[in-house]
Amino acid sequence: MKILVCGGAGYIGSHTILELLSADYEVVIADNFSNSCPEVIKRLEKISGTSIPYAEGDLDDQSFVDQLFEQYGPFEAVIHFAALKAVGESCLKPIEYYKNNLISTLNILDSMRKFGCHKIIYSSSATVYGEPEHLPIAESVGTSSATNPYGQSKIINERFLEDYAKADPEFIATALRYANPLGAHESGEIGEEPNGIPGNLVPYIAKVAVGKLDHLNIFGDDYPTPDGTGRRDYIHVVDLAKGHVAALAEMNTRKGFDAINLGTGRSYSVFEILNCYSEVCGRKLPYEIKARRPGDIAENYLDPTKAKEKLNWTAQYDLRRMLEDSWHWQSKNPDGYTSPADSK
Repeated sequence: MKILVCGGAGYIGSHTILELLSADYEVVIADNFSNSCPEVIKRLEKISGTSIPYAEGDLDDQSFVDQLFEQYGPFEAVIHFAALKAVGESCLKPIEYYKNNLISTLNILDSMRKFGCHKIIYSSSATVYGEPEHLPIAESVGTSSATNPYGQSKIINERFLEDYAKADPEFIATALRYANPLGAHESGEIGEEPNGIPGNLVPYIAKVAVGKLDHLNIFGDDYPTPDGTGRRDYIHVVDLAKGHVAALAEMNTRKGFDAINLGTGRSYSVFEILNCYSEVCGRKLPYEIKARRPGDIAENYLDPTKAKEKLNWTAQYDLRRMLEDSWHWQSKNPDGYTSPADSK
């Protein structure tokens, strides 16, 4: 069974590639390397012992997407990770976020229709729930109140999938709504390495820990939480990757659209993450308190009950393991995928 993985060289995509290969799927990667690099594919091949075909290009180019299906297909399913994903940046660049995140999905769906591919797993997010009234958040609460353009783009893409599923009785779509992924593969060969200054908490802390950044900026310590900092649901990226493999299997049992949370069912604060990372790396990490960022909320964590019931999936790794694996990756690769370790 051959799977097209859009954004497969990215953080979550690369870890999912390994889990798909372990489950005996064939994979093809499509990526423009705007927030990843081709070195990732070399390392995936090193870990797996498998040659992995890939195509470089932009998913907002319909001819490129059609070519993927014509040259590398037929595909049994698509897993769509490719997107711009920084909440704060999306508030500053809404046009760029809507253009990139929406057109790519429409192009993929159009090519799927042309080439007879009927299954897609869409990389969604807990941000679709906006400011929650009750915690943990179950899928039944709805998705009409995201507080930023990034989250709104996820909601709109989910609507694309739902509407298409109503129009085509053969179409099967699953939107996986993630908690915040942490950690890295146990080998330390692949991990989270965004281009430029990281926009997410833990990769930023990792850069402070390895000496590439001076200190962590904590955006707000006056939230209505026990220590004043924002709280989020964090999940090991390998647990998340395994959730995609489970979702592929579940799609054989139904038609239509469904949305499923992938999370741990609890939250951690910024200070809890920072203090635990300090323990893992062996030194106290400096920080400064800044004003709140637009679009951020006090607390957000997911109810994973549906994933357990429908996918037979639960997260296995705790916070310390997530951060230990993050530090293993970052300390082994202080310059990311351009580290000297590349040649070893």
